[in-house]
Amino acid sequence: MQETNDNKSLCSARLGQKIKDFTFSTYNPETDSFEEHSFSEYSQLRKWVIIYFYPADFTFVCPTELADIGKYYTRLKDMGVEIISISTDSKFTHLAWCKAERLLSGVNFQMASDTTGEIAEFFGVYDHEAGTALRGTFIINPESVLVGSEINFYNVGRNAAELMRKMQAYVYVEKHPHQACPAAWKEGEEVLTPSEDLVGRVGDFLTNKQD
Repeated sequence: MQETNDNKSLCSARLGQKIKDFTFSTYNPETDSFEEHSFSEYSQLRKWVIIYFYPADFTFVCPTELADIGKYYTRLKDMGVEIISISTDSKFTHLAWCKAERLLSGVNFQMASDTTGEIAEFFGVYDHEAGTALRGTFIINPESVLVGSEINFYNVGRNAAELMRKMQAYVYVEKHPHQACPAAWKEGEEVLTPSEDLVGRVGDFLTNKQD
């Protein structure tokens, strides 16, 4: 894994800003092969990317998380979203873990190797003492801009259903930039169009729409 020449001046990921480009090795469970990728190739293809950090292979909460998000992978791909899981394990360890752990049988997304912790460091999830990444989820839009983030400590797993909901909202507002999705919004529900008429009347607007 190495940093590319572009955006070398960036020292950490920030919401609303483009991320630094990295190249990295992966294990691809779908093709059972090792590959090389970079974040920039996804933006060139106009793809959204979910970067999904987890602490380590052959641990306990981690396979449940990858299995959980793996259930949504086909739907996410249909939305133009790619998933890249990342840990500080090698690509060889990723392969061995996928072969051994039954929970990972449905995982078909790229599993990236960040053995130096550089990518995790950039996203603010690298634990220097442990040499592993915290449970960090980062949503990158097709312009390579970081638009969403969530970080959990080691002993609490994430909810892929909520991530799917948020991803649907991000994709929606990208296509409808003058609108916004309210709390707990689900696909097909009412959205907000900010205007002077809506100031102080959001509750009335949503109530009237439900009637």
